[in-house]
Amino acid sequence: MSATPQRRRRARRLAIAVLAVSAGAGSLVAAALPAGAASGGGQDSSRTVDVQLLSFNDLHGTLEPPQGSSGTVTERQADGTTKAIPAGGVEYLATSLREARKGKQYTVTAAAGDMIGGSPMLSGLFHDEPSIEAMNKMGLDVTSVGNHEFDEGRNELRRMQYGGCHPVEGCYEFGKTFEGSSFKYLAANVTDDKTKRPLLSPTFVWKKGDVKIGFIGVTLEGTPDVVTAEGVKGLKFGDEVETINKYAAELNRQGVKSIVALIHEGGLPASGAYNYDCNVPGAGAGVSGAIVDIAKNVDPKVDALVTGHTHQAYACNIPDPAGNPRTVTSAASIGRLYTETTLTYDRKTKDVVRTAVKSPVAANHVVHRDQPKAPDMTELIGRWNALAAPIANRPQGFISADIQGRGSAEYEKPLGSLIADAQLEALAPADKGGAQLALMNPGGIRSDLAYKAAGAEGDGVVTYGEAFTVQPFTNMMNVVDLTGAQLITTLQQQVSGPVNGVNPKILQVSKGFTYTLDTTKAGADRIVVDSVKLNGQAIDPAKTYRVAMNEFLAGGGDGFTVLKEHKNKLVGASDLDVFNTYLGKHSSETNPIAPPAAGRITVIK
Repeated sequence: MSATPQRRRRARRLAIAVLAVSAGAGSLVAAALPAGAASGGGQDSSRTVDVQLLSFNDLHGTLEPPQGSSGTVTERQADGTTKAIPAGGVEYLATSLREARKGKQYTVTAAAGDMIGGSPMLSGLFHDEPSIEAMNKMGLDVTSVGNHEFDEGRNELRRMQYGGCHPVEGCYEFGKTFEGSSFKYLAANVTDDKTKRPLLSPTFVWKKGDVKIGFIGVTLEGTPDVVTAEGVKGLKFGDEVETINKYAAELNRQGVKSIVALIHEGGLPASGAYNYDCNVPGAGAGVSGAIVDIAKNVDPKVDALVTGHTHQAYACNIPDPAGNPRTVTSAASIGRLYTETTLTYDRKTKDVVRTAVKSPVAANHVVHRDQPKAPDMTELIGRWNALAAPIANRPQGFISADIQGRGSAEYEKPLGSLIADAQLEALAPADKGGAQLALMNPGGIRSDLAYKAAGAEGDGVVTYGEAFTVQPFTNMMNVVDLTGAQLITTLQQQVSGPVNGVNPKILQVSKGFTYTLDTTKAGADRIVVDSVKLNGQAIDPAKTYRVAMNEFLAGGGDGFTVLKEHKNKLVGASDLDVFNTYLGKHSSETNPIAPPAAGRITVIK
């Protein structure tokens, strides 16, 4: 288990002088701190106390240890090399959080959205009720909403908060009604188009004794770009900075001076290692992406930013608009890490002390699998697995080796190719849509297909549960008309525009569709237009092609706005049904499916 980076502070014999800034700015305290300023375990008479903030993000209903490369984190070694460490699973996450809280008088646990949605079958089959139950037991206090909280629409999100059995499927356990979340969901920048009021609470104030920490929760303003239109119907998503600054001022007026923003938007660190020091100058250090501009503009009243969405790990200091240090953190995804941040709370000013050195202090910790499992989580997983077993354990097909999808770092993912091929085959017949090619969004591939599932027998068997984990959204397949010019624009939108310009989303393509991606160029120019071919023939900009894709893409999801311009839509079976049918048709125990070879996307580096 990772060592705790912040130990109890020794009593200071001399006062520490710190600079003053504007009232309520949530930064440097305008007074000397007296001797005896103790940690969270100190006496109540101390001027300052340390508040432990534990946080995580993007759990995505991942209760069991994630499979394959998706279930590891990269750790930087002392000699500069890296190694992969197995991590994750709520049995271990619960143990890690409970161990971290021991001996802490003041401790609060928060999250930055996407706690549910895109979930493996164990949670997704039951509309994520198991995950809400798990987070209740883990002691989560508050979370922002993320884009995936809207996968099933506003009413289902409200059910996650307030409880009640599913409106169609009813209660899953005899004699039990789903109670909802004991933690608070925050949605400060999500408002109803008609009432103009926030969908859920915008803020939450955590209190213990005379210590108060305020939380503001927002999701990314671009949520409608990454969720189906039906999921966000009738909702408006406001600017993250404007919303946070508005509610920071409101909390201040209520006498809450210590504030943490929970933001479901993130960045891209310079290193993939969770323990990389992104504050080291001149070493390719730091973090880039949307969160940087947000952090630089969020009011100094806010003392720390807990972020998510990009599934990356970082614990950085980014100066606030007043030039004072402020932590910006993210704990990767699916329960593999948690972050520990120390907020030094001044009882006199009711604010967090942020010195010019390195306070608040934050670090990410691995959720190791060599620690004891939390018994209550083991019981929870077993209970829901028993309910899911009749469906989850049905064999769908066979594979000869791991087929990487979510865990693949390559633009062309073997599992993405397999899914696109399945979609093309299902929708190619004239009476099914006459598809000539298929496109699959990479974010819809939620896991790898592991040759040997954890604890399973029968190597190479792909069960319904494993297939569901790969494609949990049950998107309906569409076949549409697109011109060659629109197809080329689609490829260009992978690497350009406000959504994908910084963080490209490379579509997975079916066999026979090929092109070249030149990463030495910028924006749309990265697509070599003359290289775009179907079955060896150059794409004709004036010609019409029949293209298969899921309803999310057909609606312009992930920034592919040109796809909304399609014509002659035909709706087919669900993506999961199509995938399972393909697995059953093309594999057997003696003739399993091998990972598809690369070569559809040629990359120039």
